[in-house]
Amino acid sequence: MLDSRRPVKRFGQGAGEENAGSAYYLAMTATSLLISVIAGAIGMGYFMYGKRQVRYAPMISGMILCVYPYFVSSTLWLCVIGLGLIVAPFLIDF
Repeated sequence: MLDSRRPVKRFGQGAGEENAGSAYYLAMTATSLLISVIAGAIGMGYFMYGKRQVRYAPMISGMILCVYPYFVSSTLWLCVIGLGLIVAPFLIDF
């Protein structure tokens, strides 16, 4: 059972570093997880479409859609970057 009086252990902290300001806080919310799964599914579809049609814009966009949620932690930026990558193959054609 969780004890509300104990500080939360943050990713990358050793013993005695409970209040370190430079520690990276690894937070995965349900919303960001859902957005990541949706982005990965759309990215896989774009990648398969681009590979079969030999179109590089959807293929590259699909690869980036599958990978970018690992590097972005903000839910707002997950949505903004994801929508940009979903629209990109319609605007760029090579």
